Amino acid sequence: MAISLSVVLLLAIILVVLMRGGNIKAGPAIVAMLFGFFLASTGMAPSISRFMQSIAEMVNSISF
Repeated sequence: MAISLSVVLLLAIILVVLMRGGNIKAGPAIVAMLFGFFLASTGMAPSISRFMQSIAEMVNSISF
């Protein structure tokens, strides 16, 4: 839960920065958000969640 909330916040910040910078307009941003929302209710959601979890674990295991 904590990882998914962090990813949502990070993506929201990136989206706001892109919109304010003029790199993405409000229309395409809304379409992208709706795509993600509806994708989450498909059968692919568990696979995507596992993939993102493995990426988070890989990044967490990197030591500097």
